[in-house]
Amino acid sequence: MRRTVARRLAAVLATAAVVAAGVTLSINNASAATGGVTGYATQNGGTTGGQGGATVKATTGTQINQALCNRASTSTPITIQVEGTINHGNTADVSGSSCDVGNTLIDLKGVSNVTIVGVGGGAVFDQIGIHIRESSNIIIQNVTIKNVKKSGSPTSNGGDAIGMESGVRNVWVDHTTLEASGGEAEGYDGLFDMKNDTKYVTLSYSILRNSERGGLVGSSETDLTNSFITYHHNLYQNLHSRVPLLRGGTAHVYNNHYTGIVESGINSRAGGKAKVDNNYFEDSKDILGTFYTDERGTWQTSGNILDNVTWSATGSENYPAGPAMTSTTTVSIPYSYTLDNASCVPTIVAKTAGANKGNQVSDGSCGVQSPSENPTNPTTSPTNGPTSPGTSPTTPPGGTNLSIGAGADGSSKADGTSYGNAIDGSMSTYWSPSGTTGRLSVKWSSAKTIDTVNIREAAGTEGNIDNWQLVNNDTGAVLASGTGAGVISFTATSLTKVNFVITTASGTPRIAEFEAYA
Repeated sequence: MRRTVARRLAAVLATAAVVAAGVTLSINNASAATGGVTGYATQNGGTTGGQGGATVKATTGTQINQALCNRASTSTPITIQVEGTINHGNTADVSGSSCDVGNTLIDLKGVSNVTIVGVGGGAVFDQIGIHIRESSNIIIQNVTIKNVKKSGSPTSNGGDAIGMESGVRNVWVDHTTLEASGGEAEGYDGLFDMKNDTKYVTLSYSILRNSERGGLVGSSETDLTNSFITYHHNLYQNLHSRVPLLRGGTAHVYNNHYTGIVESGINSRAGGKAKVDNNYFEDSKDILGTFYTDERGTWQTSGNILDNVTWSATGSENYPAGPAMTSTTTVSIPYSYTLDNASCVPTIVAKTAGANKGNQVSDGSCGVQSPSENPTNPTTSPTNGPTSPGTSPTTPPGGTNLSIGAGADGSSKADGTSYGNAIDGSMSTYWSPSGTTGRLSVKWSSAKTIDTVNIREAAGTEGNIDNWQLVNNDTGAVLASGTGAGVISFTATSLTKVNFVITTASGTPRIAEFEAYA
């Protein structure tokens, strides 16, 4: 399947011949924001993920779960920056009122306003999938998810790398690498699946490879409630089918590079409508049509290049669109977008698609540009929310410690410690989380106005706390963030509960006193 210059030139000339025959290659020149959300995910109010909320670093699945569970509510915005390998061995269940997570997958259930983005040396979800259900406004960017199984050991997410179901709205998956190492016989299922009323989804600049099943829209011929999905600038490589399988919905498929599609490609069926623009199909079979059913779908085609594509004969439950790929419907697209000419799609996709590509994007004219306007660009220095106006572990605040007589709770506690130990005025007792990260909170029955917190570590454990955030539990706003325990000053705020969230630690944290002052 090695591409040659001669074959590429022949394919371009073949396209030119189609134009000469009266079929126009249409290119919409309306521009889209560099590196920002695109496609159908811009509709229905748009997709912003955790924008405006706290930013938390995670190097384990447990820390991802803790970040979700430590929020003030299920809708409190959060960006989770992931680095390293996430697997079953470092993913534990966590409890909390703002999450419903587990230990066999990353479960975004009943939540909204969440971004998961790979940073630093990269994020790899190894044999553990991401499941989105009953959720909205989700961004997943710059991560690799590989070898998720539905049978064998270990299993995760029904064998889907990313799966969405049950009323999901507004998801943007961008610059990801989704891959398997075989098909159903080896225990794998889909790489990118949507079912049971999932809408307004964009998959962009991603790689899907080495699996029998790319992804489906609708789990059966009666699951026709899923729609409005955009697929653009993706690489589909060494897949048997479902790229995608579209049941009953509307999909916009443009500027993708398909290579090594073994059985069938874009399978529009059961009333599905696919707009297929300026893609490059190479070394593949039956790249568009209705397959494995008599319930037909439709398509609108324009500007595609077919390079060594073969077609099967029409027959019962087999309705290939080729070789002419004549349009059978029209699809109106509600958003602006820019089409690269199909002849340069393999080059553009090779430079931009997948994780750890710097989130580069097409400039719409067969060139590549950096995502300068992309708020989740992991090449920039990561932040942990607003910078603390100042911390000083050596200058204790004056006045009355409002934590004395208040209440306390948290995300977890180690054996032999308690939340109350941190507000009892004694340096000889302490609270410690069950792991190296966690949340400790002070709460009052009526609102208090505070502008200073003093976190005092137990003797012998000074310096164990690395990164932290101080959060107004009432609103989810980050009051301050930084590194190391001590005195934290911030703008005077009226609240009933304040959270000290430890996001990373070099040793087991032990907080002897969590003091609050006006």
